Amino acid sequence: QVQLVESGGGLVQPGGSLRLSCAASGIIDSINRMGWYRQAPGKERELVASILISGGSTNYADSVKGRFTISRDNDKNTVYLQMNSLKPEDTAVYYCKAVRYGTNFWGKGTLVTVSS
Repeated sequence: QVQLVESGGGLVQPGGSLRLSCAASGIIDSINRMGWYRQAPGKERELVASILISGGSTNYADSVKGRFTISRDNDKNTVYLQMNSLKPEDTAVYYCKAVRYGTNFWGKGTLVTVSS
């Protein structure tokens, strides 16, 4: 199985920045894609950004394009989400997901709160 541990969440003022990390462990060979999702109170979980482990191709939700950047460090088995120009509507629990042979693995999430 794949274990995912997110970190880096917290309270930040509007316009601020945070960097989330997702460390993968366990049976991590053949993970082909990882991504970040978020779920705000009363809303469905939505894709924020994803990245192909091989090649590094990325995909972003329209709401975060130009503000968020997803990246990976294959040597550390870690995926990052750099979040800049944060807005109150970015407040949510952020979850990391890994896809391996068509199976989804999820982390437990990290809370990001954007508030003054």
